[in-house]
Amino acid sequence: MSDVIAAIATGKQPCAIGILRLSGEGCGEIAGKVFRRKNGLPLTDAQPRSLVLGTLHDKSGRVLDQALAVFCPGPHSYTGEDTVELQCHGSPAVLTAGLEALYQAGARPAQPGEFTRRAFLNGQMDLTGAEAVMDLIEARTEDMAANAAAQLEGALARRLAPIYEGLTDICSHYHAVLDYPDEEIPEFQLADFAEGLRGDQAELGRLLESCRRGRILKQGVRIALVGKPNAGKSSLLNALVGYDRAIVTELPGTTRDTVEESARFGRVLARITDTAGIRDTEDKIEALGVERSRAAAEQADLAIFVCDAAVPLDGEDREAMAAAREAKQAIAVLNKTDLPQRVFRVQLPFDPIFAVSAARGEGLAPLCRWIEERFAPDLPCDGSILTNTRQAEAVGRAAEALGRALEAMETGITPDAVLTELEAALEALGELTGRTVREDITNRIFERFCVGK
Repeated sequence: MSDVIAAIATGKQPCAIGILRLSGEGCGEIAGKVFRRKNGLPLTDAQPRSLVLGTLHDKSGRVLDQALAVFCPGPHSYTGEDTVELQCHGSPAVLTAGLEALYQAGARPAQPGEFTRRAFLNGQMDLTGAEAVMDLIEARTEDMAANAAAQLEGALARRLAPIYEGLTDICSHYHAVLDYPDEEIPEFQLADFAEGLRGDQAELGRLLESCRRGRILKQGVRIALVGKPNAGKSSLLNALVGYDRAIVTELPGTTRDTVEESARFGRVLARITDTAGIRDTEDKIEALGVERSRAAAEQADLAIFVCDAAVPLDGEDREAMAAAREAKQAIAVLNKTDLPQRVFRVQLPFDPIFAVSAARGEGLAPLCRWIEERFAPDLPCDGSILTNTRQAEAVGRAAEALGRALEAMETGITPDAVLTELEAALEALGELTGRTVREDITNRIFERFCVGK
């Protein structure tokens, strides 16, 4: 990792401030060929971690912009090695010309996630922290940002550390007794560790239970709008997201495929899917849409049955109600309350039921408030919420291994068999934080990143 990498850290869209980032031994000297301090002194002579004024030049030496630079000697930097950031106006032309000048001066293009990967490899953060960087970049709610920021500070790693260290102590004690029988080492008794292992298993179970909340926190609540054709599902989607996302006409069956859009309900991010009207049809295209509607309802965290309250209930309504109730949770909306009402709350097998006029935007506040209250995180967003499948899979394997170890202890199996399971739990936890990480896992994590991060 001795070579110097460089990239645009702020993307390539016009913005007020643009940043060129470098990392690696000698990056200060390379940056000094492109950035010239106002006082004429070398960049590396500047006070570490202090901004200095100068000019940014292209590869032919022409001045591109007035700029600021900061030099951070390793190991006290983001990557753990020497780093430089050049800050100029965020013109894509200026940033691109400055980057090309850095390449000519001796830097090479950074790969996606390479700055954070170097931080991980240099011990500046563990894998949970590296994943938190991307979660923080992608955060769309304050709660998600808070959880990611806490994980970046090591909250999840600290929660797992006592379990990892405890298992390490048990395994090392056993092997010490086995390898050095003549030494005065306290006798190894598996039963002495049973209570602690049960506590560890329970703690991993609590972590695993947070995964669903983590998925909702990160990706949003999956909400499916379900109903017969012309019930007003598309109008409701448009009203909830605040603009005309779906086409609305008086003709039944306008929506023939699922249409998805995001919306915020206070602290809660939601992914709302407008589905094709559920009914029997001989139209092959519409039939595919109906099939997708049923699938969307089944996979949803919340299905909202949308009922045209101005038309008496019929078989298509009942078919749509049955589809909505396949979701994890289902509620109902009596729509078109601006028209004479022909359907009443007592006729619908849902709780709660909201009366709205989606076309006029009336009655939406109680529905939005209920969604926020129902799905707002009930756990502190302190970094202890698992937010991806990799983390959950590793915690699950560790918990299962501890379960097998406890079962083996209760059945009187020899200590070496129990220790095999404890070592499997150790390996799983090591993969979670990066202590025993495999190269393919590392690659899979950092391929999510963009260049410059």
